[in-house]
Amino acid sequence: MKALEKYEGRVDRVDSLLCVGLDSDLLKLPPAYRQRRSPQLEFNRDIIDATAEFAAAFKFNMAFYEVNGAAGWRQLAESVAYLRQHYPDILIISDAKRADIGNTSAAYARAIFDELGFDAVTLNPYLGRDALQPFLDRGDKAAIILCRTSNPGAAEIQDLEPGGRALWAVIADKVVHEWNEKGNCMLVASGTNPAEMADIRLLVGDMTLLVPGIGAQGGDIGTVMRSGQNSAGRGLIINSSRGIIFAADPAAAAAALRADINLHRSASRIARADA
Repeated sequence: MKALEKYEGRVDRVDSLLCVGLDSDLLKLPPAYRQRRSPQLEFNRDIIDATAEFAAAFKFNMAFYEVNGAAGWRQLAESVAYLRQHYPDILIISDAKRADIGNTSAAYARAIFDELGFDAVTLNPYLGRDALQPFLDRGDKAAIILCRTSNPGAAEIQDLEPGGRALWAVIADKVVHEWNEKGNCMLVASGTNPAEMADIRLLVGDMTLLVPGIGAQGGDIGTVMRSGQNSAGRGLIINSSRGIIFAADPAAAAAALRADINLHRSASRIARADA
């Protein structure tokens, strides 16, 4: 099954656009976990089990595992394996922002897709198509390409206007018209920049967008839903990391965010029907 089909199937089964971000920073884990042999793995298992019924995707920020060396890499791999074994219909995203030349990118693609077993990966378009080609060639997987990100300094580069168009718009146009030959591309579009998200939606049609910036970063769900849903009322992977995994009750936090998303999702459907 292709990654996009897997995601959309899960969306329909659990009525959710929610992605839980497993940014399991060892330094921020509750003390009870830090005393264990595999603290990140055990924390991830508990978060996964608590929130899976509300989630259509899980996203792993690779930095928080790589920083812990071999132990972190092992716990990352075992966390992904746990998801694949117990929740095989949930999309699993590697937030790695990879891209490099030639054989290097090919090695990254094999590591992320084949060795670790991820369904999708975030990618940096700055090096151009040839750097992303090993990922684009994997029609069964999803290439999630940075377009408009949520960090405060994003505008420094992404809002530059070579040729009179913002760079993020050039990227969106290139992905949808040139790089998406296998129908496996998605874009990162920040929930903290809803005006740009609305423009991206117009540029890319029904393509799925991974949306960071919700929760701790201040993105507004209602605005995101109005700006970003596609014609099928889907087309969004709405990520929340710290706001869920470090909440006093992660299950309740995930349930509440899914409910908020669906409330605005329904309102947007009604608005489209009335238009």
